[in-house]
Amino acid sequence: MKKFLVLLSLLLIIISSCTKKEPSLILEKDTPAFLLAQEITQKIPYLDPVKNNALIKTKHFNIATGDVFNAIHNNFGNRARQLSSFDETRIKSIVSQHAKQLTEIKLLLNAAERFQIEVTEEEVDSLIDARYIRNGGKDRFLGWLQSNEIKYETVHNDSKNGLIIQKYIEKSLAKDLAVTEEELLEMYNQDKYASVRHILLKTQGVSDSTKNEIYKKMDSLLVRAKKGEDFTALANEYSEDPGSSNKGGLYENITRGQMVKPFEDASFNIPVGEISDIVETTYGYHIIKVIDRKRDERSFEEVKNGIETKLKNKKRNEAYENHIKKLKSKAKYKEIEY
Repeated sequence: MKKFLVLLSLLLIIISSCTKKEPSLILEKDTPAFLLAQEITQKIPYLDPVKNNALIKTKHFNIATGDVFNAIHNNFGNRARQLSSFDETRIKSIVSQHAKQLTEIKLLLNAAERFQIEVTEEEVDSLIDARYIRNGGKDRFLGWLQSNEIKYETVHNDSKNGLIIQKYIEKSLAKDLAVTEEELLEMYNQDKYASVRHILLKTQGVSDSTKNEIYKKMDSLLVRAKKGEDFTALANEYSEDPGSSNKGGLYENITRGQMVKPFEDASFNIPVGEISDIVETTYGYHIIKVIDRKRDERSFEEVKNGIETKLKNKKRNEAYENHIKKLKSKAKYKEIEY
């Protein structure tokens, strides 16, 4: 019986050690990151660096105030102090963005570790050397780091982690990134250019009640447009898009990927000559009339390499997003409201 109890105790210890969460970073008192978080606490008490509250929880680790403000200071150096001058909404948005990014990086690095992904110092140095070239040389780049109080160690670690994640994505999602000849031809045969006229009523930064009023106004314009009123005249009179309102709402030969997705989807899917229903984007409400669409006039061989690159990038982005969702689901990802 005693032997059984000893074995049971050992088993419980092993299980406990396997399920124990990784600790969140606790900021040292009076460090720049701590002082910044402390100052922000006057506006958002939940971000008190002493309490170190969780911002995102998973079953393996939490991302807390200390993790986020450490990352903000590491990435922005002395420029991070500007954060304290922002309003509460903007601060929360920036903190949330960093918390999500840190969570995704950690989930990917943990997954890469299980895949036994490794990178060499030579690979890291090569990546950093390329960064020197893009920024005017090593001395200039290191001088910029020093003047902004950003440690070289941060650049090294970020570069290493980026390489590990890149290798992991390419290895674990290889089958999802493959491009076939049929896919290349299908993309080649799609319309490449669309010419449209549109009416935009902006909704950025307005209240819900105001947004409802704007929608009603746009709905009345849609009725008028579909009854046959001159679309160009309506766009000239009502559209709030500074890039096209003085041209009857005209955008000529836009390409895929040039406009925000809801706008693009309407432009390349609505039959030529027809008018969309109300389309909502981050800018506001749109009504879109498709004027013309054209395919690429170059031969398939001329554009094949470019199409392949574009399609691979699209597949990589989609596979990445789907994979992140799966990792978050498995880790029981939860954002904390505060």
